[in-house]
Amino acid sequence: MQIVKRIGVVLLWIAGPVFVFAGINNNDPYFVPLRGAGNFLLVAASAAAVLMLLHRDFLSRRGWSGRLLIVLWCLPLLGITVSRATLVLRERSILEAEPALARTLGQHFIVGYSSFDEVARLAERGLIAGVYVTRHNLAGRTADELKAEIAALQDKRRAAGLPPLVVAADQEGGIVSHLAPPLTRLPALASLAELNEDQQKAKAEEFGRIHGQELASLGINVNFAPVLDLRPEAKRNRLDFNTLISQRAISDDPAKVGAIATAYIRGLESAGIGATVKHFPGLGRVRADTHHFRADLDTPVDELEATDWRPFRDLLSTTHARVMVGHVAVSALDPGRPASHSKAVIDGLIRKRWNYQGIVMTDDLVMGAIYQHNVCTAVVEALNAGVDLLLVAYDGLQFYRLFACASDAAERNALDIAMLRASETRLRRARMVD
Repeated sequence: MQIVKRIGVVLLWIAGPVFVFAGINNNDPYFVPLRGAGNFLLVAASAAAVLMLLHRDFLSRRGWSGRLLIVLWCLPLLGITVSRATLVLRERSILEAEPALARTLGQHFIVGYSSFDEVARLAERGLIAGVYVTRHNLAGRTADELKAEIAALQDKRRAAGLPPLVVAADQEGGIVSHLAPPLTRLPALASLAELNEDQQKAKAEEFGRIHGQELASLGINVNFAPVLDLRPEAKRNRLDFNTLISQRAISDDPAKVGAIATAYIRGLESAGIGATVKHFPGLGRVRADTHHFRADLDTPVDELEATDWRPFRDLLSTTHARVMVGHVAVSALDPGRPASHSKAVIDGLIRKRWNYQGIVMTDDLVMGAIYQHNVCTAVVEALNAGVDLLLVAYDGLQFYRLFACASDAAERNALDIAMLRASETRLRRARMVD
């Protein structure tokens, strides 16, 4: 019996720091699964541990070690309280932001959401440009209910005299079909790569038309597709558990990727849905998964222009597609800085060298390649580089932190006004085209 008690005490010493870490970092995207019921369980477990230790009179029987163990198990409760208070204060500060500043900066953010009431407040105050809709927005609901929710958000925008929201989804086909069901689950565009050229184009356009019509029926107006990354060698990245680009990429042939993607975009646009080509500068050659780690692309620019970048450059010059820039650093242009906030890549290459004046957006800024580093620096550098839209998809609550980063930079005159004005012009032009 004495051995069991000692083991129990050892386990409390081991588990305590884990609970403290979870409490202090409660607002971190990696702890999204803990929110709600998870938070309740964390609080309940911490409180139960403290009560049990007090009941067993650890304060007097164990001396300083007993008191330290009780303090340790009080810290998760304190950590959660502080982290939640920080979030509430930040939310209140953003919601009370000066209207002109709110709308100037808000037009650059697209956010994922779980709470309609919360995102509605952001939408009607002009604090966001759009919303990202994914599978959790459909959980336990019908397509008609989601459609009504999107319509209600747009009604609030109209009532506030603001432009319509961008309503975006990730409906590529294949393993990334976040709204299927209830939408049709189509095969990945990669399934068309072995057809003859005419069949490829016909089927790709049909896929785009089906996606477009179904997304439009819900009130969604932008699709984060197609993928233009070249397919990597089969064994190149065995640690890619999240991006899974080998299953999503159309082909390793740039010409085939361009032809199939062009036809797919034609189908999307026929239904009034904007396309988004991704993930520039390409994930096919990188080994690290940017959901968690930074990645570098060490290939010479001339080689990239002739291969990986060929579909991007061709489609950006022949369609109305937006481009999503990923968190991969192009070593030859801006070593160590992810392309998503690199002025050398966005303004120097995409804007000036390629003369693309459409919408540039980031991949999700909640991904580890950005968020686990200096995310405030990334936000400011992205806006100053000429990025038009900042995506906060996986954990929409991080919007408040990222908006605060931009707001603080504005107060310090650290934002490039000329870049912001040029971006505002592009966003206005895009709304007219849409």
